[in-house]
Amino acid sequence: MPQPRHVTVKKLKAMTNNDILRRLRFVFDFSNSKVVRIFAKADYEMPTELLIDMLKKEEEEGYRPCNDSIMCSFLDGLIIDKRGLREGSEVPKPVSQLGNNLIFKKLRIALNLREDEIIALLALADFGMTKSELGALFRNPEHKHYKKCGDQVLRNFIKGLSLKYRGK
Repeated sequence: MPQPRHVTVKKLKAMTNNDILRRLRFVFDFSNSKVVRIFAKADYEMPTELLIDMLKKEEEEGYRPCNDSIMCSFLDGLIIDKRGLREGSEVPKPVSQLGNNLIFKKLRIALNLREDEIIALLALADFGMTKSELGALFRNPEHKHYKKCGDQVLRNFIKGLSLKYRGK
């Protein structure tokens, strides 16, 4: 009788703000000085030394975590960099709690992406999603059809961006 096969499943670690910042910097080929200028657009003064420490991996000496407020400032700066500030608007104040849904939404706004474009980016990463599934991620959290965005969706979206902007 054959022995049962044990399948090893690689558990991906949770995405951190540092991971997202590092991946987006790679996707768009931003230099450190460009990232500092993006932060400045959101009225956040990012010291280059701190940025370098936040771009390090957790196990590297000098690693510094990127909190939600700092990540929000980067994403707001990216929106302003890519699309400009709405006339009559002020730079938004960063939120203190930033979830994957809001990160995804801010990236969608910054890149001016429609649903079909996002679905195509996810498909580049071999990740399928319907328009209704995607729409649920961008709904108000109070809405009955709201769905929480998991790390897998965000990770594959950024992977799709990487494949689009950087190639294979």
